[in-house]
Amino acid sequence: MRVAIIGAGFGGIAAAIALSHHQIVILDRAPELGGTWLLNDYPGAACDVPAHLYSYSYEQRRHWTRICSLRDEILAYIRDVACKHGIDALVTSNVEVERADWDGRWTITSSDQRTWEADALIVATGQLHRTHTPRITGAETFAGHSFHSAEWDHGYDLRGKRVAVIGTGASAAQFVPEIADQVERLVVFQRTGNWFMPRKNRAYPKLVKALVRYVPGVQALRRGFIFQYGEFLTRMIRHPRTWGRIGHLRSALFMRYQLRGHPELRRRVWPDYTFGCKRVLFSSHFLPALARENVELVTDPITAITPDGIDGHAVDCIIYGTGFRAADFMFPMQITARGRSLREAWVDGAHAHLGITVSGFPSLYLMYGPNTNTSGGSIIVYLEAQAAYIRQALQLGVIEVRADVEAASDRALQARFAGTAWTRCDSWYRDEHGRVVTNWPGSMRSYQERTRTLDRTEFSSPAP
Repeated sequence: MRVAIIGAGFGGIAAAIALSHHQIVILDRAPELGGTWLLNDYPGAACDVPAHLYSYSYEQRRHWTRICSLRDEILAYIRDVACKHGIDALVTSNVEVERADWDGRWTITSSDQRTWEADALIVATGQLHRTHTPRITGAETFAGHSFHSAEWDHGYDLRGKRVAVIGTGASAAQFVPEIADQVERLVVFQRTGNWFMPRKNRAYPKLVKALVRYVPGVQALRRGFIFQYGEFLTRMIRHPRTWGRIGHLRSALFMRYQLRGHPELRRRVWPDYTFGCKRVLFSSHFLPALARENVELVTDPITAITPDGIDGHAVDCIIYGTGFRAADFMFPMQITARGRSLREAWVDGAHAHLGITVSGFPSLYLMYGPNTNTSGGSIIVYLEAQAAYIRQALQLGVIEVRADVEAASDRALQARFAGTAWTRCDSWYRDEHGRVVTNWPGSMRSYQERTRTLDRTEFSSPAP
């Protein structure tokens, strides 16, 4: 079959490797492959998940320099894997896909009106690829410099500047400690606090690197341990009243220790929601950075940006560490089949059978689609499972999931969120209706088992 893949990050590459016996083209809007790890190059950019799990199971490395790899090392890994499997030659870069239309086959159209045809379409744009910048009164009047953390301006020298950071999520937790000692003054605007777990992420000592690289079984043992650790984090989020108390206690003790001697700062950073409801952050450097003399934490809501600063705080630069529009998935790309758009199909919230297939859209497959994000494991585990599932689907030719199957699947999935931490606050995991649309409600293992074998009876051949 002719297969078009949109996105050349971890998901698109995993799909291309699994489907290498098909005719494949990969379209990506960036100048090079790498996905989010190409675009996010802010100071301190790294993965929260240990490298031996945040990597393909069939392409393990024994020479990672530290437990959680930095951005450049991850990007080099992606490029090496793509080159080894010949995937880099399949990528057409600088393609902004505008729409994809089904009329017996998929026609993909770019913003410059180039077109490609395919029997199957795989959308591997992920959940974290469109930046979110909040609308703040007066933002357009700011006379200084500003940029989003995912679009870091390396040409702007922060040294000696007065800098404001809006947001205290995962990205800010990494770059704030990196810039705090460079700037003259740093004002961090926090909407809600975060639960933190420790992560120093020092470079491996020579002995550790030698053990991993040369002793058989050590890498597999480490990967297995981290897999189970991730599963335990998910268990704590699924059961906040029992297992979740362990995570709450561990995080609370760590945060209290980090901010010993700073009771007022500790009070202001303390989260007011259930452990695991929002993304748990891993950093041993962010909270101490907030305690520096040249750093101020502001927890009052921002009312306005003026030409010289934010709410009376004079600054030279504003950095938006405000994350991504995760619930938008592949939008604003238009995907239509038989006169119906995917946006219309998702008017009440994004949904897909196993996060992969949507009724009414033949041979459309999603990587890292609705409800396939993980709060306690590695997305690479999910991507491998999805790629293997799609490989089975393509062996059956052009098919689509039955409407009743997808509807029942979605009802069962949403029911599993009842009583979990995910439903106990507002977060980017949920859409404007409060529906959890990003995360899988179970473990990595449960997703692997559910997607291991495609059930042919759940699908039908599309009508002409």
